[in-house]
Amino acid sequence: MIEAGAATPLLEVNSLCKHFPTGKGLFSRNAPVVKAVEDVSFHVGAGEIVGLVGESGSGKTTIGRSVLRLVEPTSGSVRFDGREITTLNESELRGLRKEMQIVFQDPFASLNPRMTVEQILTQALRIHEPKRKDLREVVVSLLERVGLSSAHLARYPHEFSGGQRQRIGIARAVSLRPRFLVADEPVSALDVSVQAQVVNLLQDLQREMQLSMLFIAHDLSVVEYISDRVIVLYLGRIMEVARGRDLYVNPRHPYTEALLSAVPVPDPTVKRNLVLLEGDIPSPLNPPSGCVFRTRCPAATELCAHEVPPLVEIAPAHFKACHHR
Repeated sequence: MIEAGAATPLLEVNSLCKHFPTGKGLFSRNAPVVKAVEDVSFHVGAGEIVGLVGESGSGKTTIGRSVLRLVEPTSGSVRFDGREITTLNESELRGLRKEMQIVFQDPFASLNPRMTVEQILTQALRIHEPKRKDLREVVVSLLERVGLSSAHLARYPHEFSGGQRQRIGIARAVSLRPRFLVADEPVSALDVSVQAQVVNLLQDLQREMQLSMLFIAHDLSVVEYISDRVIVLYLGRIMEVARGRDLYVNPRHPYTEALLSAVPVPDPTVKRNLVLLEGDIPSPLNPPSGCVFRTRCPAATELCAHEVPPLVEIAPAHFKACHHR
């Protein structure tokens, strides 16, 4: 799913699947599995920000952690800079960690409460660059870049606000100057007044460091603001992919239309055609046959129950997985 004429992607994911077994013991082989991610393919170009959106439980975080091998993929291929990473051993993977980092959703749980800010930010540097002598200078520079100062070095995570803790998490993620960053809902746990500041910080760092980024969120307005392209996910499968503005102006999949219709508009005079989806998202333990969205889709047909729709290009750089044309 790479557009014709596009440059070689920095990250290329093909047919990624992640299943979580639900049983243990003697008969675990026959136990049902949670199909969190099913046959997902996408790419992230050098210096590109790709947004990944969908309802809670759609598999967004699992994809982000799978491409970093924080969880092991069940099957599929993940290539970083042309190198297959799903087959790397622990030693080889450790060397790659410097180039692929993550900003976690919960800024409190992701920071060790027993470590000071200085210890948190120097930990990765001590592992990957053990001979470096200017650690304190590097850490102070990182803190200043994310809006903090050297006065915060001796403090512990509980002494900071949520927005400040997330800034520390971002500083830790970029301390090794990675080439690829997974931002896993980095603003969802923050106050609305702080969210824009953190998004702008990520955007500035991306430009300065020429980062490629997978930006995971459920807030469509945030994703539109920061992303070059957007992937819409539902129950572990990709429904639609398009350039950010194209997706918001002209959504082509019924699920995308429903998501966008629910986004609040600041102008009270603008009338929105609200698309209401019936029922809840099905369980990944027993997903619907064929198109996983068909049980809630207003345009579903008999074909949708029997065949999984392929992700096809319906316009330049615009892809959709839907039988309904």
